Amino acid sequence: MYLGEASGLPLGAATRDAFGNALKDLGATNDRLVTVDGDVGNSTRTEPFALAYPDRAFNVGIAESNMVSVAGGLAACGKIPVVASFACFLMDNAFDQIRMSVAFPNLNVKLVGSHAGISIGEDGPSQMGIEDVALACSLPGVTVVVPSDAACTIEATKACLELDGPTYLRVGRGKVATVYPDGCPFELGKAITVRDGSDATIIANGLMVPGALDAAKMLEADGISCRVIDLHTIKPIDRDAIAA
Repeated sequence: MYLGEASGLPLGAATRDAFGNALKDLGATNDRLVTVDGDVGNSTRTEPFALAYPDRAFNVGIAESNMVSVAGGLAACGKIPVVASFACFLMDNAFDQIRMSVAFPNLNVKLVGSHAGISIGEDGPSQMGIEDVALACSLPGVTVVVPSDAACTIEATKACLELDGPTYLRVGRGKVATVYPDGCPFELGKAITVRDGSDATIIANGLMVPGALDAAKMLEADGISCRVIDLHTIKPIDRDAIAA
């Protein structure tokens, strides 16, 4: 059983796959777009971009800190570097470089943390990025986004690349339920009400949005009307949606 199944949501693509496909497509129309990879492009799904545009893909090897500094230099030269790695390796191992080479100078670097959270349990605790969002939120000027499904990830990827400034996009390895079968009405900083309700509100993001919809359906059976909000943008947070 998967999160969202109890609500009747079909199982869709992994958010890392949606990110990789969107990145490759966007590369065709923006020659400033480059990737900087730490030898995990097959896992983070930057590999399709690298195969399509090899002169715009840089693999620095398993050296996450150096990877971030290289990206900062590329951004300073007018490129739009997308830096992707496992969330724990990127945000934990390279945090100081992100702070000094990306956040403080406010450079247009797009950070992408894949394999985030505890949903990759079989890989073991050394691979789990569970503090990545908190670390990203502590960095000045960094926009932090956690999309819930493939459609949301495609729009989030576009929005992050269009934004002039550093961003952190969190994606996952496993397939997730389809929350937005007809496309996601995504806007940075604006939460989405995916289910209306009048008695209670559940606020979630990422793969927990389908889980929140499952919980709302269970509560409905007990006569409790529950609203579900997809708070895909953690920073800046949508205070109005929370207070409504």
